[in-house]
Amino acid sequence: MAIEITDANFEELVAKSTKPVLLDFWAEWCGPCRMMAPQFEAAAKQAPEIRFVKIDSDAAPGASQRYGIRSIPSLLLFYGGREIGRQSGTLPAAQLLAWARSLLPR
Repeated sequence: MAIEITDANFEELVAKSTKPVLLDFWAEWCGPCRMMAPQFEAAAKQAPEIRFVKIDSDAAPGASQRYGIRSIPSLLLFYGGREIGRQSGTLPAAQLLAWARSLLPR
């Protein structure tokens, strides 16, 4: 299940995580974000080795600005506290997992 975060707990849940983190920048008013949400949840259920995190770009403008988010949904993959991949737009769960796993060290 995806975790909802804010600017306040971003550092603890993303930058200091011992697991890879897949971060979904989204907003309630965003149609593609709403279409992506069930795919993100489905992927989260299939990949317990990855922490799936959602961040509302309107509620957490600091994180959005820090990472230069210009369009949503935007997916950022973190490993060891640093960004290792970025993808914009919607993806089916299987494609999302394939993308994330292809970037993680084996």
